[in-house]
Amino acid sequence: MILVADSGSSKTDWILQLANSQYLEFHTKGINPFLQSEKEIAKILQQTSEIEQFAGEVSEVHFFGAGCTNPDKREIVSNALSRFFKNAFINVENDVLGRAYATCGKSKGLISILGTGSNIAFFDGEEIHKCKQGLGYILGDEGSGTYFGKKLVTAFLYESMPKDLYSDFKESYNVDKENVIKNVYQKPSANLYLSYFARFMSKHKGHPYIESLIREGFEEFIVLNKKAFEDYRAFPCHFVGSIAFYFQNTLKEICNKHQIKIGKTLTHPIKELYNFILAGEFQNI
Repeated sequence: MILVADSGSSKTDWILQLANSQYLEFHTKGINPFLQSEKEIAKILQQTSEIEQFAGEVSEVHFFGAGCTNPDKREIVSNALSRFFKNAFINVENDVLGRAYATCGKSKGLISILGTGSNIAFFDGEEIHKCKQGLGYILGDEGSGTYFGKKLVTAFLYESMPKDLYSDFKESYNVDKENVIKNVYQKPSANLYLSYFARFMSKHKGHPYIESLIREGFEEFIVLNKKAFEDYRAFPCHFVGSIAFYFQNTLKEICNKHQIKIGKTLTHPIKELYNFILAGEFQNI
């Protein structure tokens, strides 16, 4: 049995190979070694019945996750997985590589992640090239759920958003300055807390204020991240993540403005990644 995972900070998508070309798809909390310890990751796995049920039969685990950027961080996740899959080969890689496999396959292209956080990288058909982007939710994450959530909650606290939106935001979230400060500065996973408010944009999609905010965020992402690559117009740019998917019409508009060729736009790349791994394509790269 082969188990494949694609993990962001908010959620991890899993697909487990079963008999007769069947598979089992399930989800857990997000797993990110920058935000969680080995013990905390192990606890998530312990609470997942699908993992407990098939743990002894799994022969390979391919985990692609946010925060798995260096050997030390990958080891945290690998050790947690090894506790459960004692008979399995464990492979832990960064989420950007997994999304390159899911979108580019073995072709060259730019991969942009616009979900809870944001990131971008160039894939040459074999490996990911390092870049200066991906600074996290405090210094970066332009155009992400955290970015938009921060903009919205700040506008609410300053009372600078339109009155109709202000009233609905207040009714929808029931937050105040003290509550926000506590969650952002005193509690863990502030990025997840802030990204939660980005859902407000879907509810008011089409409102001039929201549309302007979305354009501003995507424009900032394109200018600071994508245009930093010298040949950004020479290759297709693939987008992965809920923010990219649900606001793809505005995203396409901004990309067209900057003459960027859009490739695939996926909410969750897990099925494409699973098929790539199952076909053994990654072994030939």
